[in-house]
Amino acid sequence: MCARLEGGGGLAVLRYLVRRVLLSLLVVIAVSMIVFVLSQAQGDPRFLFLSETTTQEQWDAWGRQMGLDRPVVVQYFIWMSKVARGDLGQSLRQSRPVKDAITETIPASLQLGLAAGLFAITTGFSLGVLSAVKRGTIWDYMGRTFALFGQALPPFWVGIVLILVFSVQLHMLPTSRRGGIEHYIMPSITLGWLAAAANLRLVRSSMLATLDSEYIKMARAKGVPEWLVIWKHALRNAIIPPLTQAGLMLASFIAGTVVTETVFAWPGLGRLAVEAVYQNDFPLLSGVVLFVTLIYIVANLLVDVSYAYIDPRIRYG
Repeated sequence: MCARLEGGGGLAVLRYLVRRVLLSLLVVIAVSMIVFVLSQAQGDPRFLFLSETTTQEQWDAWGRQMGLDRPVVVQYFIWMSKVARGDLGQSLRQSRPVKDAITETIPASLQLGLAAGLFAITTGFSLGVLSAVKRGTIWDYMGRTFALFGQALPPFWVGIVLILVFSVQLHMLPTSRRGGIEHYIMPSITLGWLAAAANLRLVRSSMLATLDSEYIKMARAKGVPEWLVIWKHALRNAIIPPLTQAGLMLASFIAGTVVTETVFAWPGLGRLAVEAVYQNDFPLLSGVVLFVTLIYIVANLLVDVSYAYIDPRIRYG
């Protein structure tokens, strides 16, 4: 992010946005090249999907249909021209457009991502503020213990233990799949605990640095209520680092997390990517990777732009 503490204005923000959009396009092009090269590295797909009884005419016709009879550079530009028009190709295993397969999984990933993000942000931010305000007390130690376990325990292990305890032993929650509100509890905790721990640590360290600053001491000396000092003056000035973490975290949740969606049989983008890998469906895998890249780029751009609205001292230039 290019920013300064004075100047700025609408024109500066517009110039910044134009630069960021152009850089984002370069990132998309670079990722597309990497994805295309890796998809080509596995060899001729006809060896995977055509049988030994295939005739030479069928072999050549299938190659012409997929554009395999042309140079690799030409294949890339043909593929990118289709991607630019929204055509991600045909899934080799599912025999349908890749765009349709991705579109069907977006609602599931979006719902789970928002639920996990809500858990991670509310839990991490509130416990981080509490841990900083109550520094050195039992509340601080409890918050730091929560963060320690969240960053130490593997998500797949957390998900399996939650299923074992709350589904198998207590029969309180469903084991897997997408459904009502009760289906979101365990996947959201499994997916969001690590992010909640990271948010807690960032909020706590930022709040501790802010609470020791001179303007906070001045506000308290003037008799400003403690809750106003904490939630308006301290948290607003300490929120920039946690905001970056939270924005990218939410993007990763929406983009689909492979481990959580696999453990809970959640029909999202992460599970779709795993199935594409197992089935050697490189058009589907390429489409998922490009879509996930676009989600990260948009999320990063929105986080950067939001800085100036959260902290008035920041101006883009």
